[in-house]
Amino acid sequence: MAKPLYLGELLLHWCPSCNVPVLGKECSCGEMTKHVTVTPPGDIRPAFNYEIDLINRLSEEQFGLPLISAERVVVLNKSPYDDRMEEIIVDGEIVGSIRFELEYLRWILLLRINGARRIFANRDKSALKSWVAIDEGAEKFILSGSSVLAPGIADADPDIAEMDEVVVLTHDGKVLATGRARMTGAKMLEKGKGVGVKVRLKAIPEDITIPPAGQTWDDAVEANSRYMDDFVGRSHKFISNVASSANRPATVSYSGGKDSLAVLHLVSECLEDYELLFADTGIEFPETLDNVAQVAQIYGKPLHSISSGDAFWDSIENFGPPSVEVRWCCKVCKLGPITQIIDDNYDDGCLTFIGQRKYESGARAKSESVWKNPWVGNQVAAAPIQNWTAMHVWLYIFKNKLPYNPMYEEGYDRIGCWLCPSCSLADLIRLKTTHPEMEKRLTDYLLSYAEKMGLSEEWVEHGFWRWQTLPPQLREIAKKKGINLHPKSDASGTLEFHVTSGYRPCKQGGISAEGAFDSAIDLEKLEITGMLEAVEKVLYMEGVASLLQDEDRVQVFASGTVTARSDTDKKARTLMKNVENSIRRSMLCSGCGVCVGKCPQKQIKLKKGVAIIGKKCSHCGLCIDVCPVVKFNS
Repeated sequence: MAKPLYLGELLLHWCPSCNVPVLGKECSCGEMTKHVTVTPPGDIRPAFNYEIDLINRLSEEQFGLPLISAERVVVLNKSPYDDRMEEIIVDGEIVGSIRFELEYLRWILLLRINGARRIFANRDKSALKSWVAIDEGAEKFILSGSSVLAPGIADADPDIAEMDEVVVLTHDGKVLATGRARMTGAKMLEKGKGVGVKVRLKAIPEDITIPPAGQTWDDAVEANSRYMDDFVGRSHKFISNVASSANRPATVSYSGGKDSLAVLHLVSECLEDYELLFADTGIEFPETLDNVAQVAQIYGKPLHSISSGDAFWDSIENFGPPSVEVRWCCKVCKLGPITQIIDDNYDDGCLTFIGQRKYESGARAKSESVWKNPWVGNQVAAAPIQNWTAMHVWLYIFKNKLPYNPMYEEGYDRIGCWLCPSCSLADLIRLKTTHPEMEKRLTDYLLSYAEKMGLSEEWVEHGFWRWQTLPPQLREIAKKKGINLHPKSDASGTLEFHVTSGYRPCKQGGISAEGAFDSAIDLEKLEITGMLEAVEKVLYMEGVASLLQDEDRVQVFASGTVTARSDTDKKARTLMKNVENSIRRSMLCSGCGVCVGKCPQKQIKLKKGVAIIGKKCSHCGLCIDVCPVVKFNS
C-alpha cells in the first residue's frame, strides 16, 4: 500500500447538533465537533446532485436500495487510487467509497460497515441484493480476520457474480462484514469448498442510529462562519500586502475553475484596480468559455485573453497523444499564449493572483505563496488560498453566491483542458454523455494512432494512452487482459522529428523540451547498436531508455517520444539534437563504417553490416557528426 500523502492538516470535523461538516473543533452553534478521519491528502469537498445520484444508482444496482436518503449534506474526499476514488461522508461518518475500476471500466460502490447497516438494518434480506448469510459458528472466525469459506455459508443471494461487492450477515441478519465475492452465489449455495468472500472490513454487530435529515449547504456555511472569516481575513491581508509591495499592475488569472473564482472574488474585496487574464488552450469546455465571459461581465474588469485555436489538433499529428510524462500540450497551448498576454499588455510585467492550493499536489504543497513564475517571463505569481481545502473554496462560493462553472454539477471535480492526460478515465468516459462530439474526436484520433502503432482498441479503451510507461498496477491489468503495450516500429525512409516550440523551465528545475518521431522506436535495436551511448550512459527498462548525468536527463520512449532536461537552454537543445541523431543512426545505419575510424576509444565495430558502439564508450559524440545518416537524412 502506498504511503499516505499528507499535504496539509486533515480538517474535517462534524457537528453532532447541526449535522453538518465543520472545519474545526467547535461549530458556530457552540457545540464541540467530532473529528472525521479521512484518507490523506484530505481535499474534502461537497457532493453535487449528480454524484449523489451516482452513489444511489450504484447502491440500488449492487444492493437493492439507495445508500443516501434525501436532504442530507454529503461530503466527498478524493483518495489515492489508480483512477478516481471518492470517500463518501454522511452524518459525520464515512459510509463507503465509489471508485472507477480500470480493469472492468465501471464505477463500484464499496460499503463501509455503517454504510451496509444503513441499507440492511431491520430489512428483509430477501428483498435486497448481494448478501451472504453465514452459520453462527463461523462468525467468530470472520471477526478474527478469516475469509468467508463456502462450508460456513448458510444462505446467499443466488444472483451474486464472482468479484461482486457483498455484505456478510450473521445468522440472525445483522451486518458483520463487507468484501468481494470469490465465487458466484449459486456456487456458494452448493456448500462446497473454497473461499466464498474475501473480507475487507468486519465489526461486531450493533444497531445503527441515523440522525434526522433536512440540512442544507446554507447550514454548513453558517456553521463554518468563524473559520471562514479567519481564512478570508488572512487571504485579504495577504492580497493587500503583496499588491502594495509588488509595484506592478495587479491581475487575476481566471481559468473558469472554482479556485480562480474564489481568488477573483477575494481580490475584488481588497483591490479596486486589477485586470483578468485568460488563456484559452483551444481544448476548454464550452461551458468554461461561457463562464469566463459571464464572470468578466459581472466583475466589470478588463479581460485580456488569447486563444490557441486549433494548435493542439494541429500538433497532435506530430507529437502523438500527450501523456502524464510528456505534456507537450502545455508548451504548445498554454505557456506560450500566457507569455504573449503578459508581453502584449504589461511592458514592465505584472503581479498575478492565482488559485493554487497545497492540497492539490506535492509540488504545490512545497511551493512558496509568492514566487517569480519560471514558466512565464516578467510575472510575479501569488497564491492567496494556498492553505485552503476545496471545502473552504466551496463554502466561500456558496456564501457569496458566486457564478461557478456548471461542469462541477456534471460530475467533473476539476475544470481545465477536457482531454488532459492527468484526467481520470472516469471523467474522459463521462464525456460520452456530456460532450459526445468532443469525446468522439479524441477517440477517433486515438484509434487511428493505435492502429498506426500496432496497438489495440483495448489500449485506447482502458486509457493506457495517458502514459508512456504504465504504472505497475496498470501493467498488471494489461497483462491480465493480454493488452500489448509495445508500439510497432516502422523506420522505413527518413524519420520525421518534431520538437515543441520553445525550451521552457520545468517543475524539477532546469530547462525542458519534448519531441517526437512520426513512428515508434525499436528500443531493442537501439540497445543492441548502443548508439545512445555516444550521448550518455543509458539505462534500458520496459518501454523506455533513460540517459542521466548530473542535471542532464533524457528519456526515449518506445512510442517515439523524447524528453530532455538540462540546466541551460543551450545544453537542452544540444541533448535533444544528439539524441535525435543517434536514434536516426540506429534505425537507418547503412554499415558504411565512417564512424569506426573516428572513434578515439576504438569502441565501434561493424557487425552484420551495422555499426555497434561498445559499453566502454566515452560519450564524446564525435561519431555522431561524421555519420552520413546525420548529414543527409536529418
